[in-house]
Amino acid sequence: MERRDAFDILSNCSRSASNCSRPPRYTHAVNRRFAILYIAWIAICATLFAALSGAEDPSRRRDRILSNDAGARAVTIAAQRDHRYRGYEAVHVAYAGRGEGGREARWVVLLDRVPHTELHEAIVVELRASDGQLITLREPK
Repeated sequence: MERRDAFDILSNCSRSASNCSRPPRYTHAVNRRFAILYIAWIAICATLFAALSGAEDPSRRRDRILSNDAGARAVTIAAQRDHRYRGYEAVHVAYAGRGEGGREARWVVLLDRVPHTELHEAIVVELRASDGQLITLREPK
């Protein structure tokens, strides 16, 4: 019941006791119009859901490992390469495509010691994007 309908009932009841039992008149035309719109919106959403269910998720590309996996792998590789890098963690992971400063697509992972050293003791680990193999381990430029 709409607010106006409730107001009409109260105002009619205050005028005469015989009007209190009868609810106020209203039309269903507006409600039908919105019901049709609502059903159409559900149909559109269901159609899009079915059509896009097999589509590739842009955040999970098939040709490369995920950024979280690249960060974890970089931490592991750095600790295995040099014991000084134990206790380091990934502070930033960025994807660099083919031709962006290198010949192949790669993950560029910035590692810093914990507690953080404001990147004074940071290192950069570059991993091949397709399989996570080490390309280079270097100091930041």
